[in-house]
Amino acid sequence: MRFVIGSKQTTKMVEQGLATQVYVAQDTDPRLKNSIVRLCETSGVPIIWSESMKSLGETCGIEVGAAMAAVIPEIE
Repeated sequence: MRFVIGSKQTTKMVEQGLATQVYVAQDTDPRLKNSIVRLCETSGVPIIWSESMKSLGETCGIEVGAAMAAVIPEIE
């Protein structure tokens, strides 16, 4: 599983139809959260909620918090 981390990159992956699912941290800024939720709903991309930005960062294998991340297919 490959992650693209950050709100701008996640948004871009959903818009381009590359995201298979999106992780969003519960404690993300509400404006960013609402924006990606709307985009995912209209694009049909499932959202997986993470308890916090810290735990999402750990899920993605980084040492800092992450507001959101898109899962994209592995490139062979």
